[in-house]
Amino acid sequence: MGRRKLAFVLGGGGARGALQVGALRALLEAGYSPDLIAGTSIGALNAAFLGLHGFNAAALAALEDAWRDATAADLLPSRYVWLTVRTLFGRGGVHREEQMRAFLTDHGLTPDLRFGDLRGVPVRLVATDLNGFHPAIFGATPDDLVQDGVLASGALPPWMHPLERNGRLLLDGGMVSSVPIEPALNAGATEIVALDISEPNAPPSDEFGFGAWLNKFSNTLLMRQFELELALAEARKVPVRRLWLRFEHIVALWDFSHTDELMAAGYALAKAEIADWRPARRFFGFIGRSR
Repeated sequence: MGRRKLAFVLGGGGARGALQVGALRALLEAGYSPDLIAGTSIGALNAAFLGLHGFNAAALAALEDAWRDATAADLLPSRYVWLTVRTLFGRGGVHREEQMRAFLTDHGLTPDLRFGDLRGVPVRLVATDLNGFHPAIFGATPDDLVQDGVLASGALPPWMHPLERNGRLLLDGGMVSSVPIEPALNAGATEIVALDISEPNAPPSDEFGFGAWLNKFSNTLLMRQFELELALAEARKVPVRRLWLRFEHIVALWDFSHTDELMAAGYALAKAEIADWRPARRFFGFIGRSR
């Protein structure tokens, strides 16, 4: 039997990524320590931070502080329709990318930092390659730039334009792997804990009706995608524990005003769920599509 390799996979969900921060603390306290972290979109930011700082109490405290800074920085403005119009006329996204780069740099994820420089947990970040019609995985190659990986994984219109890198046109990883189970499997995971922050009932993006339809359409794709990746894990006999982290009320992708509440909720939800698991030192078995 090969070496056990526990992966945490961190899904996308914008501001709801604060739920993952609380859940990670609960996992640490329960004795779970990842050998790999795979992240998509906001999950990629959390993953990259732990790749840099490690998985320990000090790193999680610093990640909590970074999230509070993100709240003050207004990284995803709520003026969705206005931003969409600007994007359609080629005027959106550039300033937002610069703001994101500055935020990442301020928190140690500098422009020259490569995955080979990371001394924390090994990470894989997932973006979508629109030219290649497949996922783009950052981190498998030591020379990949960490900041590019985070930005590509979270390049969600209308807030950010796709990134152009080496002939690839890179967009938010949620299009191809919203909860990146398959990338973790391909990196050798033998057990997976999935921190899913999807919210199928998230509010529509505008008030004219089209946003509601688009929201249901995208959520249908994301849920189907997640089911297929779970089925792939089952076929490979890799156990998956899903922590579906949902707040007491709906929080939009761009609403960072609930960060502290979300971190506390993620901690409480994960702690309660973990209490029903077998001890961390034991193989916990495949749970398929149940919670």
